[in-house]
Amino acid sequence: MNKLHPTVERVTARIIARSQDGRRRYLELMDAEAEKFPGRGALSCSNLAHGFAAAEGDKSALANGRGPNLAIVTAYNDMLSAHQPYGRYPEAMKLYAREVGATAQVAGGVPAMCDGVTQGQDGMELSLFSRDVIALSTAVAMSHAMFDGMALLGICDKIVPGLVIGALRFGHLPAVFVPSGPMPSGLANKDKQKVRQLYAEGKASRADLLASESASYHSPGTCTFYGTANSNQMMMELMGLHVPGAAFVPPGTPLRSALTRAAVHRLAAIGRGSEDYRPMGRVVDEKAIVNACVGLLATGGSTNHAIHLPAMARAAGITLDWQDLDELSSAVPLIARVYPNGAADVNHFHAAGGMGFVVRELLDAGLAHGDVLTVAEGGMAAYAQEPVLHGDALDWQAVPPGSGDDTILAAADAPFQPDGGMRLVTGNLGRATFKTSAVDAERWTIEAPARVFASQEAVQAAFKAGELDRDVVVVVRFQGPRANGMPELHKLTPPLGVLQDKGFKVALVTDGRMSGASGKVPAAIHVTPEALGSGPLAQVQDGDVITLCGHNGVLEVKADLSARAAAQAPAETMGMGRELFAMLRRHADGAERGGSAMLAEAGL
Repeated sequence: MNKLHPTVERVTARIIARSQDGRRRYLELMDAEAEKFPGRGALSCSNLAHGFAAAEGDKSALANGRGPNLAIVTAYNDMLSAHQPYGRYPEAMKLYAREVGATAQVAGGVPAMCDGVTQGQDGMELSLFSRDVIALSTAVAMSHAMFDGMALLGICDKIVPGLVIGALRFGHLPAVFVPSGPMPSGLANKDKQKVRQLYAEGKASRADLLASESASYHSPGTCTFYGTANSNQMMMELMGLHVPGAAFVPPGTPLRSALTRAAVHRLAAIGRGSEDYRPMGRVVDEKAIVNACVGLLATGGSTNHAIHLPAMARAAGITLDWQDLDELSSAVPLIARVYPNGAADVNHFHAAGGMGFVVRELLDAGLAHGDVLTVAEGGMAAYAQEPVLHGDALDWQAVPPGSGDDTILAAADAPFQPDGGMRLVTGNLGRATFKTSAVDAERWTIEAPARVFASQEAVQAAFKAGELDRDVVVVVRFQGPRANGMPELHKLTPPLGVLQDKGFKVALVTDGRMSGASGKVPAAIHVTPEALGSGPLAQVQDGDVITLCGHNGVLEVKADLSARAAAQAPAETMGMGRELFAMLRRHADGAERGGSAMLAEAGL
């Protein structure tokens, strides 16, 4: 590893200084929790008997305190392709635990909703706050004080961040994330996107669209585009919470089973009382958070993590903001091209060298911290390798010196793009995220009159009526956490893409979210402060000229907003359970703080 890059060093030092008090309080709490709950032996006989009443085959070990007891917190359901493989994991993991003198129990389940299913539907308004529910559910699962370590089974968008947040409040225990891997490659993402755009133009039928989508999302495993789910898996590697190389090995393969077995064995070996105690609260420190940010930028990952990373950091007493991400982006080169930043999917990425290649390049360039505590021995250098099977024996080996496909992976000193492509844009409309890595550079600056909407359905109606066939900045407001739960506005991508392909200068400005598959249209997203509560976006009117510039980090409207009254937000809607989340909406903080009601109310 070379000397740490000065920008990475400076940003890390600033985060450490800014987080000093919060981090100290967090670690003091974890030390106190470790002392207060030294293990299940501290439970009363009645408590303990309840805890192992159904543990057939493990009762004696649990009663007599033999070996660590591992909590399995699972996001299994068989509607989500990514989580369907988890159905049989607990059964196998209990056997793996017994191999090393440990026990394992399913401590609890957490909900796992799919943005792919709810995209553009009413249920999408529950999506962001499902992260808070998952964190709370994790806390409930771990509240029994029966456990010496946490095996966390989750993959997708809000699920991994929610598990991280909840588990960090039990950070005196070790934790290992156990993924299930991506589905095989199906219809090429570019071909799928083409059919979506044709459907938006009325040139493809619903049957054509369904056939295309079914050919892309077609079997158990994670969706193969590089959206939030796969960005999650990358970050768990860079934060040292995976067994090295576990992220993108397909489900149902001998190597995947071997990695799950290794995860259980490793978790049993790093618990309190062992000679290699590695509590999660010490693993997830300021350097680990910076490593996750660097990995996100280097691979062109999901913009959703501009919200999730600050939230996860807060749970560990660390304060991260968008200025940190912006400065890191200026120093971290883009070394991966995976859809929507390229034609390849994550299986192609993995075959070309995958995470081992990425980690090695980042360490060698001094862009990632190597001196960190991880669940694996050897620090971050252990993740610059790839797992292999020799017969039935799992081992790790160095990744090849060069990229297996230079259209997918590039060396850090010869990158696809000199910066990480996630910019902070600021001005009199607030602060927002602009994912420049997904947009051609000639479109990074757009100046055009605004057309203002309060829903993506209204945008679609205007598009179909031909009202947007011009240079336009589409403003979609009242989409923030407090307004309606900050749904992703993925339905906007096809019509805006059509307008752009017609030759118009088009941009999107919104206080809502777009996913890691947000596409090729320039967009200032997560605008904060949000329109609800009189954020500046609420004062924009049709025809106002807006400038969005990814080169200079500008988000401005050429209008005197101070003399204008704020537009009224649409009435709150009911149905699909949205009314049950009203309390979370009303208490949520801003997007840059993570858009969480739970963390805000907890004073974190």
